[in-house]
Amino acid sequence: MSGMKPASWAYAEEFVPEPEVVEEARRRGVGLGTATPVGPGAGAALRLLAASVRAKHVVEVGSGAGTSGLWLLAGMPEDGVLTTIDVSAEHQRAARQAYAAAGHPPQRTRVITGAAADVLPRMADGAYDMVLVDADKESYPTYVEHGVRLLRSGGLLAVDNMLWHDRVADPAQRDPVTSALRDLGKSLRDHEDLVTALLPVGDGLLVAVKR
Repeated sequence: MSGMKPASWAYAEEFVPEPEVVEEARRRGVGLGTATPVGPGAGAALRLLAASVRAKHVVEVGSGAGTSGLWLLAGMPEDGVLTTIDVSAEHQRAARQAYAAAGHPPQRTRVITGAAADVLPRMADGAYDMVLVDADKESYPTYVEHGVRLLRSGGLLAVDNMLWHDRVADPAQRDPVTSALRDLGKSLRDHEDLVTALLPVGDGLLVAVKR
């Protein structure tokens, strides 16, 4: 049983300083109101994960204002390409602004405006090193199913918000979104082709390696 206290959790969340350009993107995301950005703890974990597999080909479902994309790009090799998908043109404009502010050349990002459920089926099996899912929660099972398909052996799946504001851990919380995320987490935990862990950073970051 973990003895972590709130002060220790906060210390860990802020242990890796948030770069100024990322902080600016996060503030823009909060201002949009419909694109809750990842915090420093989850962002640092994403950067670490991308670096750990030298992820050159990454797919992000849910661009937001570019916060998570900046963390991913920071962990990827300089010739790595981030493909980011979002249904909102407003989000994509904010993300492009963030990438440009960070000095990333246009060829490092492939920005696709459209519904991920329509875009993902057209993407190649086993062609990606890492997939991040951070979009509308109701569609997580669909996005994750495609995400596993897109990954090469040894590739990483990351799914944000898997503790969902402390609701997933509370069995009394049975609203549709909480129940769906709880069931998804258990199915990924038990997936025979994945090695899975649930990290208590941010709002819960589930990570899995494809065998």
